[in-house]
Amino acid sequence: MIHPWRKSAIVCGVLLALLTLPARAQKDQWRQASPTELETVLPARALVGPEHIETEMRTASGIVDSHGRFIAGVVLITAGYSADGKYSHYVMVQAPMRVGGIALAPGNYVFGWTREGAEDALSVRFYVAATGQFLGTATAHWIQGTNRVESLHIWPPTEKALIQIGRFGISYQLGKP
Repeated sequence: MIHPWRKSAIVCGVLLALLTLPARAQKDQWRQASPTELETVLPARALVGPEHIETEMRTASGIVDSHGRFIAGVVLITAGYSADGKYSHYVMVQAPMRVGGIALAPGNYVFGWTREGAEDALSVRFYVAATGQFLGTATAHWIQGTNRVESLHIWPPTEKALIQIGRFGISYQLGKP
């Protein structure tokens, strides 16, 4: 038999937990990362397979949540390396996500792109940065009404939930890969 004061304590505890759920959900808000923040988390030379490839920090873009987890990327300077057109961008992921249907667990990745048959899409191939393991291909679609060409722009999920490459975008979802 449960004493009445214990029942009250249990009910109060449950109510308190339910009331704090929205506050916890708000804590996972993502925002655009500043250039200073990006410089602290992205490498000047990215480890890609056996090579350390220079990055073009002025092209860096990313988002950060209230827990300090980043999803950030930068263009690789691949001239003189064995990239062979296979990859052009480096992405660091600290929260699980799906990009165009490809599951990305926290880790470091590279991707490259080629034009698809029509001029309104890119075929984007993702690889694990350290090993070169191929993960899959996603399609980046031309973003209607965009005038601005971006080497790379990772939009916060509250705005567009897109990774923009040039005038093309790949949708992403945060959460379980």
